This record gives sequence, C-alpha cells and structure tokens, in this order.
Amino acid sequence: MSETESGTSLGEATDLLSCRSLEVGYRGQAILPPITLGFGRGQFWAVVGRNGSGKSTWLRTLLGLLPPVRGSIEHAEPGLRIAYLPQRHGTDELYPLLAREVVALGALRGWGFLRPGLSTAKERAERALEEVGARDLGDQLFRELSEGQKQRVLFARLAASEARLAVLDEPTSAMDLVAEREAFELLDALRKNRNMTVVVVSHYLRAVREFADRAIMLDRDSASVIIGTPAFVLEHSAFLARYGEVEASDSAVSRGHALTQGDGNA
Repeated sequence: MSETESGTSLGEATDLLSCRSLEVGYRGQAILPPITLGFGRGQFWAVVGRNGSGKSTWLRTLLGLLPPVRGSIEHAEPGLRIAYLPQRHGTDELYPLLAREVVALGALRGWGFLRPGLSTAKERAERALEEVGARDLGDQLFRELSEGQKQRVLFARLAASEARLAVLDEPTSAMDLVAEREAFELLDALRKNRNMTVVVVSHYLRAVREFADRAIMLDRDSASVIIGTPAFVLEHSAFLARYGEVEASDSAVSRGHALTQGDGNA
C-alpha cells in the first residue's frame, strides 16, 4: 500500500530533488511500493519506520549509493550539493582530529583548483562553528566531546559544506531527551537560516510532530509507504496498526511500543 496526503508535492519542477515511481531494493527485487514525491526547497522531512523497514535502503538509493530497482531520481540543478550524516558507530576514536578540523573537512568537499582553497575552508569552518554556537569547541579533540557537543560540531560541518540538501540518519540516537531536542532545534535553525532542505531519519516522534513539514513512513513488512504531514502519517491507520497511538508528549515510545534504534541493512 502506498498513500500520499492530498496537497503533498509529487515531484514538481520547483522541487530540489524528486523521486518518480522509485522502487528500492537489491538484485532487482523491490522491498517497498513505488514512491513518488518531491523535496521542496527549505522543507524539513522526517522518515520513520522500525528495524528493517527499508529506511537505510531508501536513503542509500536517494544518495546514489545504490541503483534504483525501477523509477528515477531527478535533481533540479546540476551538481546539487548534498551532505550526508550517517549513523555513528563508535568510529570517533579512530580520528584524532580537532573539532574545527572535522568541520573544515565539510568545506573541503570537492576541493580543486577551481574550488575554495584551504584558507577559505578554514574561514568557512570558523563561521560554521560560530553559527552553531560551538566556537569554543574548535581546539578540542572531537573524540573527547560529549555526544551533544559532537553533534553540534557535525551540524557545523553540514553548514560549512554549503549543501542545498542535508540527509541525516538517526543523528540523535546516542543522546538523552534534552540533548535530542536541542539538536533538533539547532538543525531546524540551520534549515531556516540557509533555506536548506533536510531529510532526517528519527525515532524521536515528538520532534517529528513539532519540527517536520512532511513525513514518510516506510514499512517493508506490510509493504506500506505513507507520505504527508506528520499528523497525517502518525495518525494513519497503517501507522497505528504497526505502532499504536502516538501522543504529542511521547518521544520514541508509544503505548509500550518502542521504535527501536538502527536499521540494519535495510
């Protein structure tokens, strides 16, 4: 089953990125119904679903890391700058970088003779750290920061990349509820300040209701894709059948049903 709320963009010419009858999966076998939608400039999209629901497969296809089974992905402009923030799996200890160096890596993406040089990248990194309120963290080792501080630095890296579209896979999974909300507030501020389109996978349902313009539920087991406003998606019969009722005061738990973290290989 695939259902889209009336009024939701189905891939308009003004959209930054569009999916047209997109089917995702492996070895020519689709795992979800066809998806047609458009990500408008400056919109905040939330992606929800359980373990193995197809979220990661869909994201990887969206980013061009996996080929579509069928359908197409269209960019509104050539060379569309997309920033991707994947799930973190304890790799921070491998990179003894200062926080400002982590941010500068975002500014150096695609560097060449016709791209900004190292000095310009450093300037962009400093401005981005200032924008997210993390300038005082610049000289600290990234791996020694708290989870909330690390996420603030990674959001600065998104800003330094000057991406038009930011895709984030469970960016707050290791945080407590207070830090999680602060992270969403910061991400929303970056979106508004930069007119950046944001697509974020999250199990923090209260934030989905509060911050997202649009939401998409993916469920491989029931072959369901529901697209629309957060209220439409979270109150849809297909969502309720899988997760139960979600109250506005809930976070990642609804009537004892936890939306588990992580998405495996699907």
